[in-house]
Amino acid sequence: MTKISNSKYEAELANLQIELVKLQEWVKKTGHKVAIIFEGRDAAGKGGTIKRITEAMNPRICQVVALSAPTEREQSQWYFQRYVSHLPAAGEIIIFDRSWYNRAGVERVMGFCSDEEYKEFMRSCPEFERMLVRSGIQLIKYWFSVSDDEQERRFQKRLTDPTKQWKLSPMDLESRKRWVDYSKAKDDMFSHTDIKQAPWYVVNSDVKKHARLNCISHLLSLIPYEEIEREPVVLDERPPQRGYVRPPLGDQTFVPEVHESLK
Repeated sequence: MTKISNSKYEAELANLQIELVKLQEWVKKTGHKVAIIFEGRDAAGKGGTIKRITEAMNPRICQVVALSAPTEREQSQWYFQRYVSHLPAAGEIIIFDRSWYNRAGVERVMGFCSDEEYKEFMRSCPEFERMLVRSGIQLIKYWFSVSDDEQERRFQKRLTDPTKQWKLSPMDLESRKRWVDYSKAKDDMFSHTDIKQAPWYVVNSDVKKHARLNCISHLLSLIPYEEIEREPVVLDERPPQRGYVRPPLGDQTFVPEVHESLK
């Protein structure tokens, strides 16, 4: 496979991010509600794609939800309960960096839930999602698929990159040993939850840059947004500042200029 050049990637990404800004303005104006789920194997590139989607968008409109392990109280709740409070209101886009599908993935493989809890999830999840869609939420689900060899290469790279070693959690290391178990869990999950109202869309993520561009392009194609005409912004002349004397700069505490401008 011929990989996209860095220059073309940056140009394509810039164009897509312009469209994402148009999308957010349309969502805000129309009151559309969008929930996007990102699931997939560890090191599949979900986080990088989410960053490229959100970096040019208004965080008050487009928010990322990445929940930690449930508390003791949350474990006693209806399973979907802690996710419901994060669902989008009118004019919002909510991105779930992992979601209620933890039960069908890590909880199933690692034995964090009982067989009955797992079976109940598989029964109730499709109905839960149909209910969300009927309520007016556009639910979009992405599964990032990475090959065994590429996942291993990324894990090995994390060993030597101090900015990525935090990603090698005990859970990540354990998942590395259970490739087949996760494959079976994903296949079972798809067989129950790949529904007409909220299908799974699989993103081939062996090449991260291709995956990001393909996923964003596809996301834009799913939402019937239009460009919202904005009133032109005019910067008036700044009024003169009269009668104000700034205090001496020596009265303020400045951050040391360790990195000075290069001459």
